[in-house]
Amino acid sequence: MSDESSNFWATLPKPFFVLAPMANVTDAAFRRMIAKYSKSTRPEYRGGPDVTWTEFVSADGLVLATEEGKQKLLRDLIYTEAERPIVAQLFTANPDTMEKAAAIVAGLGFDGIDINMGCPDKTIEKQGAGAKLMLKPDLAVELIRAAKRGVLRSATAAGQQPIPISVKTRLGYNKDVLDSWLPVLLAEEPAAITIHARTRKEMSKVPARWERVKRAVEIRTELKSNTLIIGNGDVQDMQDAQQKAEMSSADGVMIGRAVFGTPWLFSDTPAEEYLVPERLRIAVEHTKLFEDLLGDVKSFAVMKKHFKAYVEGFSGAKELRVHLMETKTAAEVDTIIERFLQEGVY
Repeated sequence: MSDESSNFWATLPKPFFVLAPMANVTDAAFRRMIAKYSKSTRPEYRGGPDVTWTEFVSADGLVLATEEGKQKLLRDLIYTEAERPIVAQLFTANPDTMEKAAAIVAGLGFDGIDINMGCPDKTIEKQGAGAKLMLKPDLAVELIRAAKRGVLRSATAAGQQPIPISVKTRLGYNKDVLDSWLPVLLAEEPAAITIHARTRKEMSKVPARWERVKRAVEIRTELKSNTLIIGNGDVQDMQDAQQKAEMSSADGVMIGRAVFGTPWLFSDTPAEEYLVPERLRIAVEHTKLFEDLLGDVKSFAVMKKHFKAYVEGFSGAKELRVHLMETKTAAEVDTIIERFLQEGVY
């Protein structure tokens, strides 16, 4: 059984639908946009992600960086109450810094901590973290235990219950080793495990194999574990998420790339109700919020991947994107989009 704790996971409806952690995507600005536009207009519909993840954050940095560096990293961990339950994702290959960073994050009031064991980024892998942990199961186990010690220490000091620990991983590194890898993780009783249904070697070059998510659920059942299984990979929209949950029997489904340019994806509002003018003004709102919250610590270029998603599928979109890619401030984006709308080229 999972640890007795302030475990929000136990209260979620099934299947539940969650927002993926994506580097330089699910930052504080975009998460606020999603929280705002995913609200339901119908009382019988639960709008918004059932759980929100932060971008991944370096545990080593939170513990070992200069004060200036720590403050910059902490900007990745700002959140609002509207985003709850919210999980902070950490990466490291060092159990000592994981323990200390987990205590720091728990002290910030997060609802849970997730350990990244699937990121294929070469910089992360050079540190022995992310996807590399699938090649080092003993270290992976130590990191889970360290995170649990950290949240327990923080909770004890505050007179509270420890927040739950979860893991996000893949089917394997060079090959699918789910049947041997997953039991190692389940033995440590994390509250939840997210399975990206590809190997690290496959990246996103092949279709996600949701039949392997179904196998993960079977393994969990065979081992009589209470850990929740979340499937991830190639989810197109909420209808697709529901279908994938049904075919795999996963407790939850994580949605990532489909939310680009559609912060309302988790709502009950049909996408076609967001006409071009509204979509473009949402893009402006998002850009201004990014500049206000993160403009002094993140490159404005981060917004350009969002422009590609917001500005597509209508007359003049290509030309508008070209102009937006040359912008350097939210004011420039606002001016260009308003001029475009006034000219009526959509």
